[in-house]
Amino acid sequence: MPIESGSCASARQAKQKRKSHSLSIRRTNSSEQERAGLQRDMLEGQDSKLPSSVRNTLLELFGQIEREFENLYIENLELRREIDTLNERLAAEGQTVDGAELSKGQLKTKASHSTSQLSQKLKTTYKASTSKIVSSFKTTTSRAICQLVKEYVGHRDGIWDVSVAKTQPVVLGTASADHTALLWSIETGKCLVKYVGHVGSVNSIKFHPTEQVVLTASGDQTAHIWRYIVQLPTPQPTADCNQMSGEDEVEFSDKDEPDGDGDGSSDCPTVRGPLTSLKSHQGVVIAADWLVGGKQAVTASWDRTANLYDVETSELVHSLTGHDQELTHCCTHPTQRLVVTSSRDTTFRLWDFRDPSIHSVNVFQGHTDTVTSAVFTVGDNVVSGSDDRTVKVWDLKNMRSPIATIRTDSAVNRINVCVGQRIIALPHDNRQVRLFDMSGVRLARLPRSNRQGHRRMVCCSAWSEDHPICNLFTCGFDRQAIGWNINIPALLQEK
Repeated sequence: MPIESGSCASARQAKQKRKSHSLSIRRTNSSEQERAGLQRDMLEGQDSKLPSSVRNTLLELFGQIEREFENLYIENLELRREIDTLNERLAAEGQTVDGAELSKGQLKTKASHSTSQLSQKLKTTYKASTSKIVSSFKTTTSRAICQLVKEYVGHRDGIWDVSVAKTQPVVLGTASADHTALLWSIETGKCLVKYVGHVGSVNSIKFHPTEQVVLTASGDQTAHIWRYIVQLPTPQPTADCNQMSGEDEVEFSDKDEPDGDGDGSSDCPTVRGPLTSLKSHQGVVIAADWLVGGKQAVTASWDRTANLYDVETSELVHSLTGHDQELTHCCTHPTQRLVVTSSRDTTFRLWDFRDPSIHSVNVFQGHTDTVTSAVFTVGDNVVSGSDDRTVKVWDLKNMRSPIATIRTDSAVNRINVCVGQRIIALPHDNRQVRLFDMSGVRLARLPRSNRQGHRRMVCCSAWSEDHPICNLFTCGFDRQAIGWNINIPALLQEK
């Protein structure tokens, strides 16, 4: 039998070692593929609301992180072996090296260096998403600060606008897609007056500053001015709406919504026609408001214009043109002859009528989608909300950039500002109502659980700073308005 030489034996051992190493690499790669496939299958089997593309990207990035730390772990083992060898060599000299401390130090340095780039990528890629997630974990305001007081149910379709009377008796007004406007007793929730003069959706409602007169805007291309007379009913004891079980938010179906047929709004006095009808628009009149003093009114329309009328004569005083697309809202300054109009063209405009001979206009640009509303606040500030999910606070003396920006997770509808306390109420498409201060700090989110809050898009909000029971009202497409009691001193203390 031939005897194998030493060189041949060494070559064969080296070949077998390379083959074994190759098989080991194949097994490792195979196991990694199997593990990635298993993780992917587990992730796909979970009930998640994340889009599949986002989930796959997250899985890939987490896989990269795992591979990085696996490599670090292998390097750490090699370092430990080298330290053991060094200790053996130095043992005869009576010197040792603390392997644990050295390996930890080197491992920490390598880990910091090798993962910094990946962590930066993660931060950059998911900065916006994670900021929204983190904000959702913020401690919500207690019910002692934001309490649901009364629900106003009686409309047969969604409610677009809500407003509070400026004169005594203080009543609540709602404008609905069911072609009616209703006036309510704030304390009892009873319907006091129904206005049926419009033949289209009633999109806006505003009370006269000194008289029991209402201005409504409608999809029938008109704005109506009508008078009301109300006698408030005696308040009845009501159950505490906050003593409810269950805090979890749930989705509602149409069958859960309030049914207007069962309400007593059909029994209340009805106003069937206006004192004055303003008829100069060629499209839907989406909003209207009184100028200071109540002798003039301004309307905003889908025909891309805003009109200024004399109330006594119903004559058109000025037609405000310049917007490139449909108007969405208009608002007047409480003490000065200033008007602000917002539009789907992503801008809002400030119209100045203080000097009768000069009617200047300033254009504010900064949003990237429809500006749903713009309202005046104290001093020289305007607050604008948009479908681009932002709210911006502006200084009228500086049109170039906002002084504060609030970023949200849903489109913002008609906002309202508590002037005395400088608190902004933000109604959202996602049924949330959030409160912020003028500097952009979030103060609270109104409770929304399985038994209270809006069940569909919240369309509008309105503050009533002097009312002792309800100081904030919201309305939505779930056909109801809600009165809230906001403990403002406690809210600001929480801030």
